[in-house]
Amino acid sequence: MVKTTAAMVSGGVLPLASLNHISIVCRSVEESLDFYMNVLGFVPVRRPGSFNFDGAWLFNYGIGIHLLQSEDPASLPEKTEINPKDNHISFQVTN
Repeated sequence: MVKTTAAMVSGGVLPLASLNHISIVCRSVEESLDFYMNVLGFVPVRRPGSFNFDGAWLFNYGIGIHLLQSEDPASLPEKTEINPKDNHISFQVTN
C-alpha cells in the first residue's frame, strides 16, 4: 500500500479531483453497448468526430466509460471465468 503524506500533496504531486473515465478495448462495441446501457444503465454521450477508430462513449453515476473496438478481436483472450487477479473494474449495485 502506498502511503500519501501532506508533503507529497504539497510537494509536487498532482492531486486528483476524480476519475474521468476508463477505456475498454472490446471484441464487439455493439455487444458491449447493449450490456452497459441495458443492464447497467449507462447513457451514450457524444464522442469527438476526429477519432478515426470505432468506439462509443458512455456516462452515468459520475463514471465515464469509453468502449474501443479492437482492431483484431480474435487476438483478445477468451474470458471463461473471472480472475480477481486480472485487470478489471468493479461496480457495486443495490441488489
